[in-house]
Amino acid sequence: MKNPFILPIFVQNMPVTMEQFTTRQNKIGRLIQKELSEFLRREASTLAKGKMVSVTAVRVTRDMSLAKCYISIFPSEGSAEVLNEIKLHKGHLRGELGQAVRFQLRHVPELEFFIDDSLDYIEKIDKLLQ
Repeated sequence: MKNPFILPIFVQNMPVTMEQFTTRQNKIGRLIQKELSEFLRREASTLAKGKMVSVTAVRVTRDMSLAKCYISIFPSEGSAEVLNEIKLHKGHLRGELGQAVRFQLRHVPELEFFIDDSLDYIEKIDKLLQ
């Protein structure tokens, strides 16, 4: 029986419930999300070129070797350039992340970055309904 109190999270326009991931995957995902968003906030002037970047979700694979990071960039114009800049510096980001979580994690997963376009999708639906 499905739990009626679990709300789906929309990542890349696909509903994802937290039931699909283990407790450890969720904990590691939240830890990486928190530390990565803090680092991106500090380095926003160089990496994001003055745009606001937020980490909306982090999904970790079962073997903890890969973390898929979904980021939202506001304003969305020019978000591809910001994403490419972040992808170019993902080795440095992983190193900084490793320093921040060195007492919680033994192995820092590889980072993959994707644009979370759910806000644009919601805005598009809202315009269609008006």
